[in-house]
Amino acid sequence: MRKKSFFERITGIVRVDDEDDDQKLDDQVETEMEESEVETEGQLAIDMYQTPSEIIVKTMIAGVKQEDLDVSITRDMVTIRGKRDEANDTAGNDYFHKELYWGSFSRTIILPQEIDVDESEAINKNGLLIIIMPKIDKHRQAKLKIKSA
Repeated sequence: MRKKSFFERITGIVRVDDEDDDQKLDDQVETEMEESEVETEGQLAIDMYQTPSEIIVKTMIAGVKQEDLDVSITRDMVTIRGKRDEANDTAGNDYFHKELYWGSFSRTIILPQEIDVDESEAINKNGLLIIIMPKIDKHRQAKLKIKSA
């Protein structure tokens, strides 16, 4: 088999010399088409910050229906999944710019500190998702009363 030239390697151009190469090229094109048909998931941009008692995550979810949004949390992680459906009322060739993301998206965030799952809340405020998670205070102490048996 012939070694590819530098130009062929950086541009991805395939040189076809005989029928075997034609079959390889057909197989390569078919594989690339199958890979492009696999739906890719977008990734949400987030802001995450803390107050003395809470960790707060904010992200834009404008255009996402409530039933198409899922927020799951554990003591050390938050996962936001959803789907934004496109209202396709314009023909593709009529667009001047098409930059908005449509389709499935997800984001998993490892939290810098453990949080109280039961006291956490998520608020949708005009397309801005705000997740408020109270921190667990590991240094908090309480005196226990001793009961007589």
